[in-house]
Amino acid sequence: MVGRVESILSHHGSKSTVEKTAQVIFTVCGFFAVLAVASITLYMIVSGTPAIFKVGLGEILFGDVWQPAAKDPSFGILYIILTSIVGTFLAILIGVPIGVMTSIFLAEVAPKRLANIVRPAIELLAGIPSVIYGLLGVIILNPLMYKLELMIFKGSETHQFTGGANLISAVLVLALMILPTVINISETSLRAVPAHLKSASLALGATHIQTIFKVIVPAARSGIITAIVLGIGRAIGEAMAITLVSGSSVNIPLPFNSVRFLTTAIVAEMGYASGLHRQVLFTIGLVLFAFIMIINVSLTRILKKEADNE
Repeated sequence: MVGRVESILSHHGSKSTVEKTAQVIFTVCGFFAVLAVASITLYMIVSGTPAIFKVGLGEILFGDVWQPAAKDPSFGILYIILTSIVGTFLAILIGVPIGVMTSIFLAEVAPKRLANIVRPAIELLAGIPSVIYGLLGVIILNPLMYKLELMIFKGSETHQFTGGANLISAVLVLALMILPTVINISETSLRAVPAHLKSASLALGATHIQTIFKVIVPAARSGIITAIVLGIGRAIGEAMAITLVSGSSVNIPLPFNSVRFLTTAIVAEMGYASGLHRQVLFTIGLVLFAFIMIINVSLTRILKKEADNE
């Protein structure tokens, strides 16, 4: 009986076809991703620059009066820019340490049964719509802030009471909203650290806590920084929840002032704006887009520099 002889050429050929097809698909997907970014960039530049030529870049960026509907309109967004910077910085200052410590707890400290309970709860936080965070802030957080405001400014004749819709409320809501992003990505990075690094550290006599902060966290640094970058992007780009809890008034970003972020400025007025007013709102969007791009590029370069040094 003659055995059946199979050639490997057909198998090799089919494998090569699959690889070529996959390469084409991946190339097309990558092209569309780049095309999407380029299209958004071009659209924001085309839509946002006309107001710059009509009003003036200095007047828009450094003016401190926002009265687009006045007889003699003013389009200064300095306080709005400062509010976005201060609010995002404070939210990161609060949210990142809590998020990173929680990820360390889940990855290295928590019992498996407890971690299996906490982890789905955190993932559920990521799936809650932002408007729900805003509603919870209005119902729970704003009344508490208003009581605190009444205690601090009792008898004041100059303070403008906000009903609790102020910068502090906005910062706390933002800090809560970035937690799922920071925790999930940081925990994944911590779990991806090779086990032999931890074993070697423990074998050299280091304690568990020393191993975590001297070996595991530094080894997962790039992933943790990526989590922080995404958290910053979430904080800067959030609009609906902040609109509900911040008061949406253009003021100096002080803790108990009603404030307006770049995103909330667009959301609050785009529905009825027209003419030059609408063009300036697109300019605000361009400023926001530029902020996010600068942050992403800067942190990407930092990560690349650290990787090269290692």
